[in-house]
Amino acid sequence: PEVARARAGPLDDPVRASLLGPHAHLARHRGEAVRYDPEVCPFLAEPRSAAEWDDVVALVGPGGEAVVPALEVLEPVGLDVGPVMPGVQLTGEAVAGRPDPDLVRLGPDDVPAMRDLVARTRPGPFGPRTIEMGTYLGVVDDGALVAMAGERLHPPGYTEISGVCTDAAHRGRGYATRLVLAVAAGVRQRGEIPFLHTAADNTRAIRLYEYLGFRLRARPDFVALINNDAFVEPGWLAP
Repeated sequence: PEVARARAGPLDDPVRASLLGPHAHLARHRGEAVRYDPEVCPFLAEPRSAAEWDDVVALVGPGGEAVVPALEVLEPVGLDVGPVMPGVQLTGEAVAGRPDPDLVRLGPDDVPAMRDLVARTRPGPFGPRTIEMGTYLGVVDDGALVAMAGERLHPPGYTEISGVCTDAAHRGRGYATRLVLAVAAGVRQRGEIPFLHTAADNTRAIRLYEYLGFRLRARPDFVALINNDAFVEPGWLAP
């Protein structure tokens, strides 16, 4: 697919831009290093110098884990570096979105059902406080949550759409399309641009997002930083 013209800005370092901007209240700092509270999200801003790694190790903590962009990743003392996960970043400058009043806005009381759906569908991590990152919408069928999508990274001027998943028994009904467009509509109402990350080999999702108007902007890689024997599930990137 055609790559949209990349330009310097918040999307070049979206984790740091989010944590120093709209998501500052969800950040943990140590010197120049910054990450999300682990109960919110595993992402940690890419270190900008070798000296910053000492602070990164302290932020990850004993038995902890984090996920960082791998463009310039170095081998830090005290942490193991997991395998590289190739990803893609897509932006939706041309995506207007579409409100969908039939979708349910999810709240803190829905977190157990959301985490259960994530456990079944494995779109990526969803912690006990992930919902604090932004708006989440869902499809409820016969009292059960069967599909959802929401907001994750929030660099100034942009909001990432993430957590897109549908229970296996309810796929093929267009729920992902409805949810992505509805979340995008909310982003647009704030005057922001929606964007996405997903694994580079998730071709089915990429085709859907391109059909909806998203365009490939960059190909960032991500890796897990693991302290001691902590284990990180694959698929941290998937929206």
